[in-house]
Amino acid sequence: MDELIIEQFEHDMELPGPAAIAALQTALEELGAVFISEDGGGIGVRLKASRSFAKQSSRRKGSHGLTADNDVR
Repeated sequence: MDELIIEQFEHDMELPGPAAIAALQTALEELGAVFISEDGGGIGVRLKASRSFAKQSSRRKGSHGLTADNDVR
């Protein structure tokens, strides 16, 4: 994807076309971003936790294990 497309989008100069938005979403998902729909608790984006971070976090919070869908491999 052309960096100019991303720069214009970041600065609210121009909205990319559907193909560019899909490519950007795919690239971000491959890097660990999770896009949350409105029915998933509110529209947003979060970063998946790595397995080591999730283990450390679960120990601190007293959680009972990892959620497989939340693991970056």
